Parts: sequence; structure tokens; C-alpha cells
Amino acid sequence: MKVLVIGGGAREHALCRSLSQDPAVTELHCAPGNAGIAQVATVHPVDQLDGAQVTALARRLAADLVVVGPEAPLVAGVADPLRAAGIAVFGPSAQAAQLEGSKAFAKDVMAGAGVPTARSYVCATAAEAAEALDAFGPPYVVKDDGLAAGKGVVVTADRTAALAHAAACMGERPGGEQGRVVIEEYLDGPEVSLFAITDGTTVLPLQPAQDFKRALDGDAGPNTGGMGAYSPLPWAPEGLVAEVLESVLQPTVDELRRRGTPFSGLLYAGLALTSRGTRVIEFNARFGDPETQVVLARLRTPLAELLLASANGTLADLEPLRWDEGAAVTVVIAAEGYPAAPRSGDVIEGLEKAEAADGTVFVLHAGTRLDEQGRVLSAGGRVLSVTGTGQDLAQARERAYAGVAGIVLEGSQHRTDIALKASQ
Repeated sequence: MKVLVIGGGAREHALCRSLSQDPAVTELHCAPGNAGIAQVATVHPVDQLDGAQVTALARRLAADLVVVGPEAPLVAGVADPLRAAGIAVFGPSAQAAQLEGSKAFAKDVMAGAGVPTARSYVCATAAEAAEALDAFGPPYVVKDDGLAAGKGVVVTADRTAALAHAAACMGERPGGEQGRVVIEEYLDGPEVSLFAITDGTTVLPLQPAQDFKRALDGDAGPNTGGMGAYSPLPWAPEGLVAEVLESVLQPTVDELRRRGTPFSGLLYAGLALTSRGTRVIEFNARFGDPETQVVLARLRTPLAELLLASANGTLADLEPLRWDEGAAVTVVIAAEGYPAAPRSGDVIEGLEKAEAADGTVFVLHAGTRLDEQGRVLSAGGRVLSVTGTGQDLAQARERAYAGVAGIVLEGSQHRTDIALKASQ
């Protein structure tokens, strides 16, 4: 099987790493890729938001499967011309990807499907936003209706800051469209990320993970795209996955099919385990980053057949998924100044030293590039994901941080408490 992965972050490196280990994959390509992905796949330049370019590349490579990694190409509809060309693609259509592309659309789908979520208001004016904030009271939860690369959500007790974020979300968009904001009630309790692979009918949940959104230890600092993750969750209630499949994932997939916009690909449910039961915080239409790094590290079922079955509508024919009984922990190394103003262009050293020869520690590239001398440079906010695996979370965590200690990147930052409580 020839596989083309679209994207160039640590999520795509994790996908490419797993696909490169699948004996069914005879050729692996990635566009645009990064310095780390280039070690396991042939990389190609491409505008990943341009469906015609992506389709032309897939045709030229005679790809049997195209895997679209990031949310922006999916919401832009890159999967649609691929499907129209008869190429198997893992990832939803532009219409179905609105589940992530518009918080308001997702809320409407959840209402139709009877999925438990936070009460919310969709606002388009300052007066509506102020009224919604006062209806719920602090802490205020304010979400950009559109894509914001994981940074469109503000949770604050400061009403002025909440109103300011709402105003920014409601500004004019490219193309002159008026922005909207979703204001909702605050959900208490721990958060869980649960991925499911679906072909639009059958839904196969993966193992749950937890990520760390805030920049600093103790969940302080600004929201980021994610500073680390771990799996499994020893504290999660028994039967959680089965419950979420029944009350959230399957009803959502069924509702989208009923609407004539079937969703195939990766359905990601961000959940809060509240005092009143499980609630959906948000849906994403793709693998999450950095949770993918730990979930795929534990998946033993070959990845290519799983993604191809989603694309071809044959998930029901697969055997149950196989998992490693151990644990995985990922720690993100971010550039100085992330998330506000990340510095780039610094040399990264110690990458080989950080990895374990037995594969228990590996480094996935997120924001990296090669210079003319072949050196690896930082080229983004989140630069690397260091993943450790082990018999339990304590061992996986120890290995991940040993890997982090071997990497030198001037001014870099990372959290020191990823999976700390769960491993104790």
C-alpha cells in the first residue's frame, strides 16, 4: 500500500512513524512534512489547503490512501476532491468537518443527537455576549466559533477579559464574514480526550488520553495547543469508553449521517467528567496533538488497515483493536516565547542521544526544519514531542523526561508535571 500523509506536525510524525512500522505499507510519503518526518517518509512540498494540489500529488504518487492530519485542510475541504477523484481518503468532508470548524454547528448536531454538553449561547454582538456572560456567571468560558489552532478558548473569572476575547472572536473574518462567539457554562471535573475511528456508520473508540493545555506547571499560564499527554488513565471510571460510545460518539455519527453529511475519519471527543455526568466540551475532526503521540504508541493493530477501512466503509469487518498493556507519556518541548511570540531558527542538539535504542523513548518533530548544512532548527511554537513508554505511567514518565534532558534548544520550555499525579 502506498500512503500519503498531509501535514507537518508532531501528530503527522506520529502517524508516519506508526505507518512506517506497518508491513502493509510499501511506500510512505508526507506533504509538506518536517525534518523528523523526512527520516521515515519521502517529503514533498505542497500547499496543504489546496485540494487540487493535494489531489495532483496523490495521483502522481499513485497513492492508495491519503491521510489528512490537520484540521485546517479538512475544514478547507481537501478531502472532497480526493474522494471525487476516486482516491481513498482518511478524513471527513468539508461539510462534516464543520463539527470542528464551527462550535455553533457542533452544538446544533449535539442537540439533534441528544448528546450531553454544556449549555451555551451563540453571540454575534457585544450586547449578546455581555448578556450570555451574566447568564452563566464566572468562571466564564468564551470560545471562538471558528478554528483557532487550540488557542481560541478563554476560561477566566475576569469579566473584562472575557468580553475582550468575545469582541476579538466577533471581528470581521477574511472574506468579510462576521465572526461569532460561543459562550457556555463552565464544566467542572477532569478532562478526557477520546478518539474514535469511524466510516460513517461503525464507530471504533481508541484508548482515552489526557492532555495538558496550559503552558506552565500546575495548569498555570495561557492556553496552548497542548504541552503533553499520557495514556492510559488509571483514575478513569470503569466502563467510560463504552458509555461515551453509546451516549456521545455513535449518536453523533448517526445524526450526521441522518443529515446527509456522513462523517468518516477521526472523531475526537473532548470530555469533562463532571459532578453531573460526562459532558462534551468540544468535538474535533482529526487526531489530537499531543494525545496522538501516546495513543498510537500503545496501539498494536496495524494502522494502515484501520485507516483504509475507515476510508472504504469496512470498519465492521475488522477484528477488535489490540493494545499494549503498558503506558505512554509525551512531553512537549516548546520554543522560547510560546504561545504568544515563539522564537525560531535555533539549532537543536541531542536528538539522537534523547532516543532509546530499544524504542522505549522516541522524539517526534513538530516545528522543525533542516538548514543548508543539514542541521535541525526550530521552526514553530511547539518544536518537539518526546514520548516515553513503559510498564506503567511512572516508568514511561521517567523515560520521557530522561529524553527531554538530552535535548539542547536555547531558551526552550517544557512542563515538568506531565502525568505526575496520575503516576503516583
